[in-house]
Amino acid sequence: MSASFKMTPAVALVVLASGALFGFGLSLSTMVQPEVVLSFLRFADWGLMLVMGGAVVVTLIAYQLAPRVLGRPLLGGYFHQHVSAWNRDTVLGAALFGIGWGLCGVCPGPAIAGLGTGNTDLLWALGGIAAGALAQGLRAGRG
Repeated sequence: MSASFKMTPAVALVVLASGALFGFGLSLSTMVQPEVVLSFLRFADWGLMLVMGGAVVVTLIAYQLAPRVLGRPLLGGYFHQHVSAWNRDTVLGAALFGIGWGLCGVCPGPAIAGLGTGNTDLLWALGGIAAGALAQGLRAGRG
């Protein structure tokens, strides 16, 4: 968030509700269960394909329509334009993320949501994610 953005009670409530809805959706779609994700990655379970495809469609529509229809976000600020730069680090990071996801069936968002279902084994995956983020941060600090 930018320095000029104020976290008002209304914004905090919207953020909390959005996070709860996101976590509920991940849980309802079974994305919080690594074994389901692994069967999706082996093309044995097409249910998550529909979930992810639906999420991509909703995201594309929202990113294209919201700035045109609203002009500015409902709770203040402005819509950011972020042009992604593809470089060696982006490709390497994406490959490492994909390998990790394929090995353990855990993505950061669903792992955090999965803790709410009582699956404390996900703490191991989150520890690995945190260690990887720390290593990348230290590496980027040297560059």
